[in-house]
Amino acid sequence: MRTTSTPTHCPYCALQCGMALSPLPTGGVEVVERPDFPVNRGALCGKGRTAPAVLSSRVRLTSPLVRSGDSLVPATWDEALDRIAGELRRVRTEYGADALGVFGGGGLTNEKAYTLGKFARVVLGTSQIDYNGRFCMSSSAAGGIKAFGLDRGLPFPMEDIPKTGCVILVGSNLAETMPPSLRFFQELRENGGTLIVVDPRRTKTAEQADLHLAPRPGTDLALALGLLHLVVAEGRVDEEYVAERTVGWEDARAAAMAHWPEYVERITGVSVPQLREAVRLFCEPEAAMVLTARGPEQQSKGTDTVGAWINLCLATGRAGRPLSGYGCLTGQGNGQGGREHGQKADQLPGYRKLDDPAARRHVAEVWGVDPDSLPGPGRSAYELLDALGTDVRSLLLMGSNPVVSAPRAAHVEERLKSLDFLAVCDVVLSETAALADVVLPVTQWAEETGTTTSLEGRVLLRRQALTPPDGVRSDLEVLHELAARLGVEKGFPTDPEEVFEELRRASAGGVADYSGITYRRLAEENGVFWPCPAPVREEDGEDAALDALPDDPAQDPEPARAAHPGTPRLFLDRFATPDGRARFTPVSHRPAAEEPDDEYPVLLTTGRVVAQYQSGAQTRRVDELNAAAPGPFVELHPRLAARLGAAEGDPVAVVSRRGRAVAPARITTGIRPDTVFMPFHWPGEGRANTLTNPALDPTSRMPEFKVCAVRVEIAEA
Repeated sequence: MRTTSTPTHCPYCALQCGMALSPLPTGGVEVVERPDFPVNRGALCGKGRTAPAVLSSRVRLTSPLVRSGDSLVPATWDEALDRIAGELRRVRTEYGADALGVFGGGGLTNEKAYTLGKFARVVLGTSQIDYNGRFCMSSSAAGGIKAFGLDRGLPFPMEDIPKTGCVILVGSNLAETMPPSLRFFQELRENGGTLIVVDPRRTKTAEQADLHLAPRPGTDLALALGLLHLVVAEGRVDEEYVAERTVGWEDARAAAMAHWPEYVERITGVSVPQLREAVRLFCEPEAAMVLTARGPEQQSKGTDTVGAWINLCLATGRAGRPLSGYGCLTGQGNGQGGREHGQKADQLPGYRKLDDPAARRHVAEVWGVDPDSLPGPGRSAYELLDALGTDVRSLLLMGSNPVVSAPRAAHVEERLKSLDFLAVCDVVLSETAALADVVLPVTQWAEETGTTTSLEGRVLLRRQALTPPDGVRSDLEVLHELAARLGVEKGFPTDPEEVFEELRRASAGGVADYSGITYRRLAEENGVFWPCPAPVREEDGEDAALDALPDDPAQDPEPARAAHPGTPRLFLDRFATPDGRARFTPVSHRPAAEEPDDEYPVLLTTGRVVAQYQSGAQTRRVDELNAAAPGPFVELHPRLAARLGAAEGDPVAVVSRRGRAVAPARITTGIRPDTVFMPFHWPGEGRANTLTNPALDPTSRMPEFKVCAVRVEIAEA
């Protein structure tokens, strides 16, 4: 046990709040404030404060488990690993490499995500790998790449938010999902700026707003187009900026002009005066921002919706300028880094595209394999889960709980049960782990060192603060042991810093270039913003960034050439497109994949509550958090409750074409009368994702979590 506190970061959301862990005389650690980290300045939400509770052996796994009949029983590590390797080998021999699936998570460190992607492609030879981050911000990523040539959650640090003139916050209840961030928006208003919140519910965040727009779920695209129409009609377009820094304006303008205010009011329910007021507040200051979250992104038209909000920024000159821009509030702890380094179906480390021959050559050289041996792009997350038990016969899953978190969850649960073989690595016995043939207990954030990348694009170092319990190993050790059993003896180190040094080489020259970042810099500088290339000389060749990195970092701890400072603010000089100009995208409103009808007349939207996190696999094991948020509920308007004859606390059933969920009624005027809301943290009969629609965005492959048609009825008590 260490005798002094260890600086590190929270294991939960993408703020990655700074904290320190101090040893307790009785064993274990407690959280203490770390005011030096600029994102939270020491402040923490309840989840962060209570995070050490999940380190307790009372709630976490401390021994491998293997299935014997209908039960999971303790086993040795060798027994468990041998069984996994044997089953993976058998399935590959009988059905081919693509019968092997790998499913990762947005909470894995960069080192784990990188190694998992390498393991899938080099050891298993499968294309069938994706991760739950596909459910997080893939629509924003796709929209950002289309417009700017690069996807990073925020193209500026959060400290810029209070200094801008106006923020439009679309589909984010950050007062509950990332509470320490709320102070940036409070400071914005204290400084004379304004906050516009777009949300069908009057959330705790919406209560902070100068203007709250409550559109019908699934109509955020029409809303953005209506605002752009008014920008044009009122002569607020920054014509000089559009001409100098963008392309494609005429087509985008024509598409927006088809969405006149009265038409948008009919679609969205947002009044024309409110639309005009939003445009005034956004356009009058010198600088402004649009920030989106899961609300507009988790739709079957999420990429187009993000594109429409970006178009609004571009038309008004609010991108690539100081204190202005479009950004996405990433959800998961390493949702940003998790997709940058290879666990996504179509990507290689450094945010390289898997179907790019040059990218394949570069990464293959680092990995010491033939580029032609690397498989091509595979299925996206939901498509992979939907293929389980048919095309994909076995699954290795790390850091995810799709039984609770996936859309159409009852169907996904059945697909998991139909597998020939399921192996799960987790800290706790999640609902998904309970279905597995083998469960491996792995270390968690305080018991290991590794890096994450926050919503700002700031690469951070989490430090090990205590020794894991006997019987627990790291995910890196698991992949090392499995690779060796499957015939690959080298290339899968267990030391996270050694993995990060290889990641630097693999990312060098890529969009997400980490090659100039080291553990030492991360510790000394409180994180480094990517891209941060390794310094090179003009006389170096085409692979200069790769060649500049030492094979052994200890041989070159202080390069003579000046270190790159990192890039806190993107696009100030040019966008990351071939010509340096941003791209407008012409988009038009279209309905949700599933609109209300006589049988299912109400809209369902889903989200989070402050005391729980994602599928709740960890937070539901913390007494303090359960006391604050003990279970699911159905939020409905008094008019809808009156039609049903439902009183506060009555059990109500929400029924969609995919299933039925039952939870107590919570009656509030803070939601639209045509909409109900359910949080998605719980399994069982109150599982919100039993209901949700897996209709996919054609570009991002994001499921439509945020809107589906349901009916609501009184349930039997």
